[in-house]
Amino acid sequence: MKTLKYSTVLLGASALALPGLTLAQTQAQPAAQTRAQAETPAPSPAGAADPVLEPATTQSFDSAFEPMVQPIPGLTDADGNPLEQVQSWTLSDARALLSLLQGIASEGLSPADYELGKLSAALATGEGRQLNEAASQSFSWLIEDLRDGRTPMDARKQWFVVDPDRDRLPTVKIMADALASHDIAGVVDKLAPDHPDYDALKQALAEARAPAPAVVSLAAEYDAEATSPEMDQEAKAERIKMIRANMDRWRWLARDLGPQYLMTNVPEYQLRLAVNHKIIRTYRTIVGKPGRTATPQLAEIVEGVVFNPTWTVPQSIVKGEGLGEKVLNNPGWARSHGYKATRADNGYVSVVQQPGPTNSLGLMKLDMPNEHAIYLHDTPARQLFDRDDRALSHGCIRTERALELAITMAIVGKGADRDEAVQISASREYTKVPLQKTFPVYITYFTMGRNIDGEMTTFDDIYDRDEPVLASLDQPRVADRARETSEEVVPIEAPGA
Repeated sequence: MKTLKYSTVLLGASALALPGLTLAQTQAQPAAQTRAQAETPAPSPAGAADPVLEPATTQSFDSAFEPMVQPIPGLTDADGNPLEQVQSWTLSDARALLSLLQGIASEGLSPADYELGKLSAALATGEGRQLNEAASQSFSWLIEDLRDGRTPMDARKQWFVVDPDRDRLPTVKIMADALASHDIAGVVDKLAPDHPDYDALKQALAEARAPAPAVVSLAAEYDAEATSPEMDQEAKAERIKMIRANMDRWRWLARDLGPQYLMTNVPEYQLRLAVNHKIIRTYRTIVGKPGRTATPQLAEIVEGVVFNPTWTVPQSIVKGEGLGEKVLNNPGWARSHGYKATRADNGYVSVVQQPGPTNSLGLMKLDMPNEHAIYLHDTPARQLFDRDDRALSHGCIRTERALELAITMAIVGKGADRDEAVQISASREYTKVPLQKTFPVYITYFTMGRNIDGEMTTFDDIYDRDEPVLASLDQPRVADRARETSEEVVPIEAPGA
């Protein structure tokens, strides 16, 4: 699996506003349905250059000194390598670690995972080997969980992302920085996901754990069971668990998502275009049907925009559903639907749907090469965006106002200016526009979090992915967790179906 590489994108307000585009050119919905958030940059003065957004920096834990490296027998890091103690633990640093671990529930983690009893006993013996080993192990486990996520890989259903943070922020260097600065809490705090949606979940967790005020409800006279403390406690415990699970999902991703990116939350049926974590545009989506065609969780790179795409029909439809023979035997019908078929000497039939309004990919596709054959694309069946339940596709993500998105990406990615992009999109000819500034795109699965209006919301678990994550919270912490999934990659065969 490839590791994401991010680059700075020149993003000007004039590009996002797309001045001069007509309704027909963008298939835009009514203005009330177009979410241009309040954070949208103001237009640049005439003649002024668009601002250059610098990429977010990743905290460096390299120290300015070369510490002595002392391996500790029996202790390993997340990769199973011998854990190296860079510097001995002082009593004050170890006490700070113990205090931090005792309060780590605020991050959705469990203090019981980090052997507080062993650390406390080592503190009682004073400085030395026992304290060094106990503190190093507890610290290492905490770093792994905050940086990589606590959920083991086999509980992350259809998760095909390799988190780069373990390479960017090695445990041994984080420990060296913490011990050199004597700021254990400050260094660890820099590992939590740097995203306002994670912070919102953390706040929701604190609120859920706060004691409820003593309020007597009038409904209690009529339904004592519904207002019983037992029922309230059960619902409260379920909510806390759901918050913790979705906080951990943020830790599965790279801490640095890049200065600008696309992110779609599958159960929410929404796509966000974000700059510095602020939403600039949102688009309703249609995602994969539950089962074998469920949309997987990915982190990929948009390398180009394909205007007026063709669609090479998979053999499961050409042969399995008889489309090949239908196209060959009904030229009029084939022409009206944009299909062209060829039969090779060996009898092999291939079918390609030509660009046009009936093409299953619509008028655009974002080129984001991946082994799953998942793409963001348009659709001719735009009426389906009005449905509440939009798990309807074979896995790809259909996007409303797709031509607007394509033109925006071409402009901000410096693949074409506005006039060129509009002209290309209207040509009805297949055209691939490479992007000079590529965009990361994250296909995520959060069942609780802030919606596009900033409100804390729960979303239907349409693919039943919550249960194994929730169950893992009740299990002992898994050490030496796998970094990549062993799940089968199922390429999507019919993106427009």
